[in-house]
Amino acid sequence: MSNKNQKRGMELLMDPALNKSTAFTEAEKQELGIVGLVPDTVESEDLQIRRVMMQLGHKSTDLERYVYLINLLDHNETLFYRTIMSDPARFLPIVYDPTIAEACLKFGHIYRQSRGMYLSIERRGHVKEILKNWPEKDIRFICVTDGGRILGLGDLGANGMGIPIGKLQLYTATAGVPPQHLLPLYLDAGTNNEQYLQDPLYLGLRKKRVSTEELFSFVDEFVEAVQEVFPKCCIHFEDWTGVDAVHLLERYRDNYSVYNDDVQGTAGITLAGMLNATKLKGTKLKDEKFLFLGAGSAAIGLSNLLCTALVEEGLSLKEAQSKIYLFDVNGLLESTRTDLVDFQRCYAHQHAPTRDFVAAIKSIKPTTLIGVSTIGGAFTKDVVETMAKINERPVILALSNPTEHAECSAQQAYQWSNGKAIYAAGVPFSPVHINNQTLMPGQANNFYIFPAIGMAVYATQAKRVTDEMFIEAAKAVASQVPADLLKQGLLYPLQSNILEVEIQTATKVATLIFDKELARVNRPSDIEAFIREHVYKPQYQSFA
Repeated sequence: MSNKNQKRGMELLMDPALNKSTAFTEAEKQELGIVGLVPDTVESEDLQIRRVMMQLGHKSTDLERYVYLINLLDHNETLFYRTIMSDPARFLPIVYDPTIAEACLKFGHIYRQSRGMYLSIERRGHVKEILKNWPEKDIRFICVTDGGRILGLGDLGANGMGIPIGKLQLYTATAGVPPQHLLPLYLDAGTNNEQYLQDPLYLGLRKKRVSTEELFSFVDEFVEAVQEVFPKCCIHFEDWTGVDAVHLLERYRDNYSVYNDDVQGTAGITLAGMLNATKLKGTKLKDEKFLFLGAGSAAIGLSNLLCTALVEEGLSLKEAQSKIYLFDVNGLLESTRTDLVDFQRCYAHQHAPTRDFVAAIKSIKPTTLIGVSTIGGAFTKDVVETMAKINERPVILALSNPTEHAECSAQQAYQWSNGKAIYAAGVPFSPVHINNQTLMPGQANNFYIFPAIGMAVYATQAKRVTDEMFIEAAKAVASQVPADLLKQGLLYPLQSNILEVEIQTATKVATLIFDKELARVNRPSDIEAFIREHVYKPQYQSFA
C-alpha cells in the first residue's frame, strides 16, 4: 500500500477517492478498522448503482439530480464516475450542459463542500505558496476561469466555478483521464454583477473587476507559478470574456502548455460538424461560405481554425479569410467599421454597412450560418427561410447555450426550411419527424474534443497544445459517425459510446503529437494500446 492508502477508520471513509461505502469486504473492514463504521453488509457495485438510480428517480428536477450527484462525488468518487460512465447520454446533460447553467446561477446557494481551488487577486505575490496547498502533487490539467463570461449567461463571478468543476469531470467521464490529476480553479478578480455583489451568500470578492492590466499581471504570476509547482501541467482557460480569452491565449500559447476551450474547442467541434455537413452535401470545405452571428472569442477561434483547415485544402490565407463573414450587435463586420479589436479586422471585408441580418444573408449568400451570439431565437423564421431559398441544403449551427440561448431549435430549423437544413446545436434536441422522415440534430458540444485532447496530452506529456491537434481531433470525431445516421443529418457520434469515440480521437491526436516531436515520452509501437493503458476505470481498489 502507498502512504495515501494507509488511511484507516473514519479518515479512510472521509476520502472520496478511497471510500467504497457498503462495498468493503469483511477482510477489508477488519484490516482497515472500519467494522461498525459502515453497515454490516457487503454490496456489489451494481447494487450500489441500483440504489443511486432509485434515489435519482425520486428527484423532481435535473438541478436536484445534479446536487445529488455532486454530493455523491464528494463522498465516493468511484461510484460517481461508474454511474456517469454507465449511461453518458443520460447523465452528461445533468452533470454538464444544460443543467450546469442553472447550477452556476445558483452556485453560492447550492454550495455544500469545497471542490478545487479559489485564488483571489488579493493574494498577489503568494500564488506559488497557495498552489502548494493542493494535496495532489502531479497535476496535469488545471481548468481555470475568472467567471467573466459563463456559457451564454455573462459575468457570474465566483458562481462560474461550476464550469471548471464540470469540465474536468468530463475529462474523466468521457475520455478516461484519471481524476486525481485534475484541478478546477477559480481566479477571482472581482465581478461586475450587481446581483451577486449584493447577495449575502455570494462566495467571491465583493468588488468590481480590476483593470485588464492588473488582471493580466495576476494571470502571469499564476501561469509562472504553475510551471514550478506542477511542471507537467497544461492550463485549460475556460469562459473568460471574449477579448481576454483571445489575448491570453496569444500571450502564452508559444511558451507554455495552454489552450482555451471556448476559442479552440468550440472551433474543433464545429469543424467536425462542417466536415460531415460537406460529406452530406457532396462538397468540400473550400466550397463553403460562412456567416457568423457573433464575433467574440468563439467566432474568432472558429474562424481562425477554419482558415487553417481551408489552407490545408489549398487556399491561401487571404482566400480562406474571404470565405468568412461576421455579424455582431453593431452589424456586419466590414472595412469601414472603426470599433473592431485587432483580431477581428482580418474578417472585416469590403461590403456596404448593414445592421439587417437577413439583408446580410441575401447579399453575402452564405452556405453556412453559425450562431455564437448567446441570443435565443436570433435565427428567426425569416432568417432560416432566406437560407433555404439560397441553398439546397443550408447548414445551420445554433451553438449558443444553455437551451434558451440557442439561436433556433431543431424543430424550427427543419420546419422553416421544409426539412432541407443540416442542423446542429450546442445543446441536445430530440429527433424531428418531418416530410415522412426522421431528422437527427447533433449536439455540437466541446466534450467530443477537449477531453480527447486532454487524454492525448496526458498520455504523451505533450509540451504544447497546438491548433493542429484540434483539427486532427475534428477529423477523428467526424469520421466516427455511421453512414446511416449521417444520412439522417446527424453530424456527431452518439453519446452512448462516447468513451470509445474519445479513445479513437485521442489516438489520432497522440499520433500527431509524436509526429511533431512534442511528446515527453518515447513513441510506443501501438499508440491506441498506449492510450488505453492510461484510461481511468471506475473500479474500487482492493485493500486486503
